[in-house]
Amino acid sequence: MKNSLFEKLEALYPELVSLRRDMHMYPELSFQEVDTPRKIADYLTKLGLEVRTGVGGRGVVATLRGGKPGKTVALRADFDALPIQDEKDVPYKSRIPGVMHACGHDIHTAALLGVATVLSEAKDALAGNVVFLHQFAEEVIPGGAKPMIEDGCLEGVDAVYGAHVASEAPLGTVGTGVGYVTSACDSFDIVLYGKGGHGAMPHATIDPVVAGSQLVLSLQQIISRRIDTKYRTVLTVSSFVGGGETYNVIQDKVSLKGTVRTFEEDVRKKIEQEIALITRTTAEQAGGTAEFTLTPGYPATWNHEEDALRVKKVAGAIFGEEKVLTHEYGMGSEDFAYYLQHKPGAFFFVGGRNPELNAIYPHHHPKFDVDERSMLNIGKLFIGIVLDYLAVE
Repeated sequence: MKNSLFEKLEALYPELVSLRRDMHMYPELSFQEVDTPRKIADYLTKLGLEVRTGVGGRGVVATLRGGKPGKTVALRADFDALPIQDEKDVPYKSRIPGVMHACGHDIHTAALLGVATVLSEAKDALAGNVVFLHQFAEEVIPGGAKPMIEDGCLEGVDAVYGAHVASEAPLGTVGTGVGYVTSACDSFDIVLYGKGGHGAMPHATIDPVVAGSQLVLSLQQIISRRIDTKYRTVLTVSSFVGGGETYNVIQDKVSLKGTVRTFEEDVRKKIEQEIALITRTTAEQAGGTAEFTLTPGYPATWNHEEDALRVKKVAGAIFGEEKVLTHEYGMGSEDFAYYLQHKPGAFFFVGGRNPELNAIYPHHHPKFDVDERSMLNIGKLFIGIVLDYLAVE
């Protein structure tokens, strides 16, 4: 049965390319998706599936009920784009100024629609059900996964799996692992208040630029001196704004922004406390004051052992064990983590890099692209996981 379904998916490839390129040309930003979920819902409805729209806001959930009783497995794809100008020289370049699919969510969506098409034709042979989770707003906190879960998208689901194309991994490879696969992501905002004045008389001011510069350096010592080196963490100050452009004026405040990436919750909390302490004492030492706000983002994604091993087993059978890599957990973040807090499952990465197609740029780059055959690999792996989970020969 598996080989037959794979052949049907391969025959569907031209249609998947068309679907993907339509989404790529007409991308929609997080929480602004209108046409994309409508197109997805229309496609799934034509397959005869049970379709819910507006799930959690803009999500689309479709259910395929097998011909025999059994478990229910969910598959997830995201469909939002990013505020980036597309700089690729391809026919399917984004036609929406300043917006593009720079992370492969169009690849995920088209692949999952292909899986829904193929499995719907074989539903009578399935001992169980398949739920297709088409999620909005993965790119922007608080994300779309949490409200979709709160709206019942996982009700009755026994396990959930998600895929992400990887531009840094060669086409044909698959990466996953047991335990952490993506980090938690928090953002912070700091405002240091001083006392402005003439640049020639700094003694009569409280210079927030100097205090802010000291703060940037001090914050780096949290990771190197206050967190056990056995923990993987990142603290990045990504923005430092002084507020003025005049060369001889000391401003009265500066603003800093940054991100913190962690895995363990206790480390996550400790870093927040340390940022607050160092910010306050640095401001006080300079004679100023400070405001510090940390905005929690997505938690770390934790793959359940049985499900991660299932992905590895299925991928090895399809692509060859030499193509299955142990994913080194990175510092990127994913709101798929929320699904795995509620249900067992796993998140995995499918290679899409191909220098022959100039598909060499990292995610979120203006020239990002991947080999579209990665859709077939995602689709085959999804199908293989479903058949294995539902014990279909």
